[in-house]
Amino acid sequence: MSGMNLTLKIWRQAGPDASGELVTYQMTDVSEDMSFLEMLDVLNERLAAEGTEPIAFDSDCREGICGMCGLMISGDAHGPERTTTCQLHMRSFNDGDTITVEPWRADAFPVVRDLVVDRTAFDRIIQSGGFISVNTGAAPEAHSVPVPKPDADRAFDAAKCIGCGACVAACPNASGMLFMGAKVTHLGEVPQGQPERPARVLAMVDQHDLEGFGGCTNIGECAGACPKEIPLDVISQLNKDLRSAAFHRG
Repeated sequence: MSGMNLTLKIWRQAGPDASGELVTYQMTDVSEDMSFLEMLDVLNERLAAEGTEPIAFDSDCREGICGMCGLMISGDAHGPERTTTCQLHMRSFNDGDTITVEPWRADAFPVVRDLVVDRTAFDRIIQSGGFISVNTGAAPEAHSVPVPKPDADRAFDAAKCIGCGACVAACPNASGMLFMGAKVTHLGEVPQGQPERPARVLAMVDQHDLEGFGGCTNIGECAGACPKEIPLDVISQLNKDLRSAAFHRG
């Protein structure tokens, strides 16, 4: 059984300050069992053999864990399935399809080269407050501070965020509120996160705005594109914590 024939329109950009354009490539005999990134690997092998610069794109674990991969595929963050790009398989496409592949589009995620963007803005948001401070030494007994199961489940659900940036890419405002809401919620549901809770949310929101992310207007595209199914209501929790912290700050 022969594979699929596909037309790929892929964003090529030599560097951050260079102009970019969509370049068309023809792919033949693409197996439906390939992942999307494996298909790009095959294309890059061909380009290298032809003496053409391969297409730059991010990947690491290729198991849907690390969040490094991330592409706009025919207008959808990570593609037509609710999964990471590395776990998207070519069986999700049809023979003869034209597929447009672009980098995340957001001022806070500037293009480095081709499909690679700089997502260190997320790192700086985490550095500003997405952590807890603990004393060094022996770890406390796990059962010494009971956590109600609903709170623990909520914290674990929010902690599934892998920081891939799909929420930003899908949002018309390029907002990072779902990412930030997940981080604030998972720390705010556990006792260890309480001492720094007000300072955390104020610092993270300030850094979010400083990085150039847009504001949330409750469209919901972020949650719809999230491969880890982070619920939209973490943004409500973020806003609640922000109002409380701002009130007490005066």
